[in-house]
Amino acid sequence: MTKIHKKLNARGLACPMPIVKSMQTIKKMSINQVLEILTTDPGSKKDIPTWAQATGQELISFEERGPNDFRFLVKRIK
Repeated sequence: MTKIHKKLNARGLACPMPIVKSMQTIKKMSINQVLEILTTDPGSKKDIPTWAQATGQELISFEERGPNDFRFLVKRIK
């Protein structure tokens, strides 16, 4: 089981706010720490993995928990 160091509740936020909040949060974290991101924006299914790859972070997992309920685990690499 992956240890989560910080949780970000971005539910109810529309694009691009889940990405903006994720960037702000992960910058304050240490290398190798894991950020849990919860969103309701369907666009985040594509946006969060793209952001993680573009910034050199590791997308550990993506889970679609229900209609418009998404969970991402992103590990800070850089």
